[in-house]
Amino acid sequence: MLKAMRLWAAVLLMVSLNACTTIQLEPLPEGMTDQPPADWQDRSAKLRQFDHWQLSGKLAVRQPTDSGTAIINHWIQEGEAYDLALSSSFLGMGSTKLNGTPGFIELTLSNGETYRSGDPDALMEAATGWQLPLESLVWWIRGLPAPAGDFRLLFDTRGELAIIRQGGWEIRYDRWHELQGSTPALPARITALKDNKRVRVVVSDWQDLAP
Repeated sequence: MLKAMRLWAAVLLMVSLNACTTIQLEPLPEGMTDQPPADWQDRSAKLRQFDHWQLSGKLAVRQPTDSGTAIINHWIQEGEAYDLALSSSFLGMGSTKLNGTPGFIELTLSNGETYRSGDPDALMEAATGWQLPLESLVWWIRGLPAPAGDFRLLFDTRGELAIIRQGGWEIRYDRWHELQGSTPALPARITALKDNKRVRVVVSDWQDLAP
């Protein structure tokens, strides 16, 4: 009886070991680590506090149905409220203004037509054809994961944030702006990828609007 019990335990152990070996962990990209650097907690806390700012630059969207670019005349962020002004000849958008807070957006087209919605992403797509994760982009543009939803952070060998994976998107960071004062470096170029969609933002200028 004891011998049979030992044999059964050995079989269970082998089965469990074999089951463990079948688990496939997603390999990290070469030169990346998911272990944050020692200063990440402090750096991310300062970036979250950096919530009154203005930037200008360029936006490029590529998706299966269409692609195009737009000039970001300004993106003004005051806490949770944003004021975004775009200029583009793409699809006749002309000058487009977006004002909103989490869960609400007002979009004004160049012809003066104004639309409001509690679903910013859906309204943006309906009005312009572009699929933009606006509420997440507010965080990603600073080099932070959005507070809603799971995420994974990957860092390069210098300890710089290289990739955020969240909500099915992969956000890549490859250039940074060094600011004066205590604010950490801010992204100069990010590329967000999901399936066959790509959104790229190139920031030419950051300004601190803290009161």
